[in-house]
Amino acid sequence: MEFHYPNGRKYKSDPKSLPQKKDNMISYGKRGMTLEEDLNDTNMYYLSNGIAVIHKKPTPIQIVQVDYQSRSTAVIKEAYFRQASTTDYNGVYKGRYIDFEAKETQSSTSFPLRNFHEHQIKHMENVVRHNGITFVILRFVKTDEVFLLESKDLFLFWQRMENGGRKSIKKDEIIKCGHRIEYGLHPRIDYIKVIQPLLLE
Repeated sequence: MEFHYPNGRKYKSDPKSLPQKKDNMISYGKRGMTLEEDLNDTNMYYLSNGIAVIHKKPTPIQIVQVDYQSRSTAVIKEAYFRQASTTDYNGVYKGRYIDFEAKETQSSTSFPLRNFHEHQIKHMENVVRHNGITFVILRFVKTDEVFLLESKDLFLFWQRMENGGRKSIKKDEIIKCGHRIEYGLHPRIDYIKVIQPLLLE
């Protein structure tokens, strides 16, 4: 199936984000759910316990070609993103707007900045300009580690890349300026605990 951006450019997924071979999937399954599933579970916990209202944003698409062999086996062959995506999640916590992106990488030593898009960075800058709280949650798949990186730090790494510097963020840099989030049961990834101090800034 083909997806296209609003400008007509064909969407190309990151090969690292595609499902791995069956034996890898079995190993991965033993380590837990995907980052998206963990965050959706966390957000459901926040909502049901009256802590925060955070939801995953739907991605609007326009279907242009469907293979209708039969009603029960219809397959979408081509579709377009109606607009460029911004970030994955948004909502409200204690009167403050929350907006964040969630990304995973197979690398063990760094996080590629190609995982982000310029329009996402500009969107996050606009959120900060209006006193919202924005950040990224990063997961290193091989080591199953999760970090929260504040947008102000992401902006510095992005600027470094635009000025000809590294095209990735070293894991050591993420450990130094980010916030590691240990897995829990309820909630699964307690990022609200991490951003709580940001409300006082």
